[in-house]
Amino acid sequence: MQGANKIAFSNHRAWVVIALLLVLSLSLGACGPEANEPLSGPVPTPEGASGGTLIMTLGSRDPTTLDPALVGDVTSAFVVRQIFSGLVRLDNDLEVEPDLAESWERSEDGRSYTFRLRPTANFADGRPITAEDVRYSLERATDPRLGAMLPAATYLGDIVGVAEKLAGTASTISGLEVRDERTIVLTIDAPKGFFLAKLAHPTSFVVDQQAVEAGRGDWTEQPNGSGPFTIERWERNQLLVLARNPHFAREPARLDRVQMLIGAAASNPLILYEQGQIDLTSVPSFALARIEDDNNPLAAELRQEPQLSLFYLGMNANLPPFDDANIRKAFRLLIDRSLLTNVTLQGTAESAYGVLPPGMPGYNEQLTPLEPDGERIRELIATSRYGSVEALPPIIAYGTWASLLSDVAEATLGITIEVRDYEDFGDYLAALEENRFQLFGTGWIADYPDPENFLDVLFRSGSGQNHMAYSNPDVDRLLNQAAVEPDDTTRYALYQEIEARIMADSPIIPLYHDVEHMLVKPYVRGLELTPMGLLDLSTVELVRP
Repeated sequence: MQGANKIAFSNHRAWVVIALLLVLSLSLGACGPEANEPLSGPVPTPEGASGGTLIMTLGSRDPTTLDPALVGDVTSAFVVRQIFSGLVRLDNDLEVEPDLAESWERSEDGRSYTFRLRPTANFADGRPITAEDVRYSLERATDPRLGAMLPAATYLGDIVGVAEKLAGTASTISGLEVRDERTIVLTIDAPKGFFLAKLAHPTSFVVDQQAVEAGRGDWTEQPNGSGPFTIERWERNQLLVLARNPHFAREPARLDRVQMLIGAAASNPLILYEQGQIDLTSVPSFALARIEDDNNPLAAELRQEPQLSLFYLGMNANLPPFDDANIRKAFRLLIDRSLLTNVTLQGTAESAYGVLPPGMPGYNEQLTPLEPDGERIRELIATSRYGSVEALPPIIAYGTWASLLSDVAEATLGITIEVRDYEDFGDYLAALEENRFQLFGTGWIADYPDPENFLDVLFRSGSGQNHMAYSNPDVDRLLNQAAVEPDDTTRYALYQEIEARIMADSPIIPLYHDVEHMLVKPYVRGLELTPMGLLDLSTVELVRP
């Protein structure tokens, strides 16, 4: 999942530029005239559920895509998780559990997984989901005709034959075998403990071949999904309404509907919350102290959850001046992280000195804090092939925190960094994927709780998420070793060594690890805030006094 907007659920960095273009702050309750317009017919409420309509804001514009095979951002992924499902999912503790599959078996050599589908697995129209539907969905997600830099390279690349399929040298995935209508076997290239968790990513979700190939405009407008909700109504860049899918494989969603407000109706959620018009929202960092005050009744409604995240500035190792490691090391020393987290972010985040966040297996508490050091910065620049600040080429930066770095570089060294923005977030993502930027700010929140999801996905040579164009053969060798290491203690030690080598090369400037702060009204039940944000709305219900 693309790191640039994995922060979308956090509306508490109001002044962050690019990575928050798709900010999601959640809300519940009446929210303007659009929220109260009559919807189509009644949706049967499951026995024991209270039903109701959850209203939430989705940001300034529609999701980038609702095609599971193309999901590259948090906003799109969140909506897609409500409409589609895969073989497995992550529960609220981020453990893998069955979803469309009722069970699986792993072979003795750890390379083959045999999945058995639930007999209740159906599409939204009631048609059964078969193993052939799973096979079609995985084949489609790896079809190079679908687009360049497909997410499947990251999330399905362990399956035998996926690399060849993506490269166009094979027409099918050799590591897939349909045994019968309810049984499918996936074979991977080596035993890897994190493989099942990867299958919880939207790239693996099951889509309806008939809907995809119907040829009537954008099939995702009426996708006949496999998840807990279906699309009932979509007014572009204004409103997206989901209704309960009565044919969902697991327990039906407890809510009748979810209304996702977009654009003008989605603005100022904290004010709406305080006015009693909405019932759930993220808290901006500038407002947190006021909310936490013991004299503020809202303090009792505040939840917080450290996120498995990293916000950083990336430097392209193929583009001057960041093609010189000494320049990258010098720029890494410019930011005062303590000042950033304690003053600018008002204590709402943790300073980052490496890649892995606290709470992630393999997190290294012994990483040495780096403090700004003007003398050392000048020494590094002097020993670079550029020789001096005056000899540096023009630098253009995009994204989150680029303006901060520009201000510090100007004040400290007299370096001018031109900061630019993209009006369209999709264009920004495309430019990131093509490694066009010299310098860029972005963020990454875990897709699954394993260090591989940060260190391998972001820093392996040629990875689709490696927007720094970083390449170190020794790092790649250690990544290969760690991926197949069966002993977790040894594996996490390898990832700590990998992290140390990456930071010695300095392809990024780590900034902070986020902590989500969210206000939730007492009658919103079943809403689980995880270290990966909000994943599932199917367990939410409204229990009013």
